[in-house]
Parts: sequence; C-alpha cells; structure tokens
Amino acid sequence: MKEAIEQIMKELAGLKAASQKEVEEARIRFLGKKGEVTALMEQFRTVAPELKREYGQKLNELKKAANARIEELKFSVEESEVAQAPKEDLSMPGDSFPLGSRHPVSIVRQQIVDIFRKFGYDVAEGPEIEDDYHVFEALNFPPNHPAREMQDTFFVSTGHVNPLLLRTHTSSVQVRTMEKQPLPIRVVCPGRVFRNEAISARAHCIFHQVEGLYIDKDVTFADLKQAILLFAREMFGPETQIRMRPSYFPFTEPSAEVDVSCNICHGKGCNICKGTGWLEIMGCGMVDPNVLKASGIDPNEYSGFAFGMGVERIAMLKWQVNDLRHYFENDMRFLGEFATATEV
Repeated sequence: MKEAIEQIMKELAGLKAASQKEVEEARIRFLGKKGEVTALMEQFRTVAPELKREYGQKLNELKKAANARIEELKFSVEESEVAQAPKEDLSMPGDSFPLGSRHPVSIVRQQIVDIFRKFGYDVAEGPEIEDDYHVFEALNFPPNHPAREMQDTFFVSTGHVNPLLLRTHTSSVQVRTMEKQPLPIRVVCPGRVFRNEAISARAHCIFHQVEGLYIDKDVTFADLKQAILLFAREMFGPETQIRMRPSYFPFTEPSAEVDVSCNICHGKGCNICKGTGWLEIMGCGMVDPNVLKASGIDPNEYSGFAFGMGVERIAMLKWQVNDLRHYFENDMRFLGEFATATEV
C-alpha cells in the first residue's frame, strides 16, 4: 500500500489536463467510485491495527493532494479557455435600446408630397445656399424690397452683384425648374428654408416649406382654387372648406391667403381658431408675367399658378401643437407621441 500511495502521489504531481473533459477524466480516475484513491481507501480496512494510524495519515494526505490537484487543473483550464475565448461573445443577447420614429415634420411633409403626387405633380429640389437672382430677382422682388435686407435674410456673401444667401423660400426651386424643365410644368418643391426671425412659439429661424407650381396653357385661378380645395380635403378631412382672401406677393398676381375651416370646432369657433372658425394654411396666386419672362416663358402663351405652405404650420394644425419650438428640441417624450402616426 505504501508503494501504491507513493506511486499515485508521483502521478498527481505530473498530472496535466488541456480541457475540462480531461480534468473530469482525471477526477474519475483517482477519486471516482472505482478510482485509484478510492480503491486504496477500501483496502485500508484490511490493514493491521498497529499500522492503521500510519497508513490512515498517508491516505488522508493522498486524498487531499488528489482533490487539490484536480481543483488546480480545473482552475488552470478555465483561465486558459477565457484567455483564448473571443473578446465578444456573439452568442450573448445584445443590449436593447428604444426604437425611434419619424419626426412629425417629416411625416407631414411626406403626406403633403404624397397628396400632390396623386394629382400628377413631380418633386423638385434645389440648393439651400442660393444666389440673390434665384431667390429674389427672378421672382420679381424689387431692389429695395425689405426681404433683401440683412435683418430679414441670412447672407453668406455680400459686396458683389449676385450675393449668396440661405434661401428664404423654396420658390427658388421653382425658378430653376422653369429654367430647365420643358413645359408643361407641374411640381412641388419641399425643403428647408431660413429667415432671420426671433424664435418664439409661432416663429423660428429655420422651418420647412412645400411650394407648388403648375404652368401650362389656359391655366386659370379656378384651377388653383380646385387644386387647393382637393388638397385641404385630403389633408384635413372630406368636410373641409376653404376661403381665399386677397393678398400680395411679388411673384404672383392676383394673390391670395388660404384659410381652411377649423377641424377642431368645425367652423363654430374655438381657442385654436381664435373664435373665427378658420385657420390660415398657405399663400397662393397666379404666376406673375414678369416671373415667366425671367425664365424664358412667354406669358402670352402660358399661364400658371403657385402656392406655398409651412410644413410646421400644417403639423401644428393637424395635431394641435401649440409651440413651434417643440419640433426642434428633440424631446423624446414629445416625439414619441407620433410613433404611431400614419402617412396617407
């Protein structure tokens, strides 16, 4: 038995394992029910009484050494596996994060564009940094018009004949379309515009517009009114009514402001419409002959109409938002209210 104990101790000292499987095999070999150490413990019963103390101590030392060596090998293998494992465990579940939703301004802009697409309008876009000619001169703005002043417009460069500026409306896209696209023209021009205004609940220095332009032979004001009425009923509901009030814009003549019947009180009067039963949504008019001439279109042969609306304004009316600044603050609580909004 003494020789057997010494032999097992030598084997334990030189024992190695490269995997958890080999560690378990070693444990079974020495400490399992039929293991070598277990077998010696069974033989201990046959040892003479005067030798039991001596061999009992040696067997206990052997068993402790075997357990210690198995644990040592187990720890060593675990460390080796961790060191060799990839830094990222691709089998682990990923971190969850809240999904975003479309911005209310983007939703309404797309709704407006989709409505006019159904009417046969194409989409035209242009640069946000424009020149004075396309923003003002080609649109019949006189040289001394207030919109050309620094307090109303963000100029990028000044001091030369055709300075650059941040466009104040997307009408500049209409000019570029008239210059390049063959007649007839039927387009909507969505985009971001800039004006030097104080930021408040009703105004902002950055906002979005969708403008429309239709040029063909024999286009009349009646065509304009019908197009706007159809749009209003698609956007605000089939019972919506419109009214057109005379106004002035340099690039249209005659010009009008368009109101829609309040979709909250249905014309009876409320705090949203300030008791009038009407909500202003856009400006419009027949394209001025000077604007047609500036783009090389004969006003004696062609006529057309144009309109323009603020996307934020339409969104405010559609969802009764009382402060324009909410659209720019990126408050997830506010934006989350539109997660289920659907497009037409």
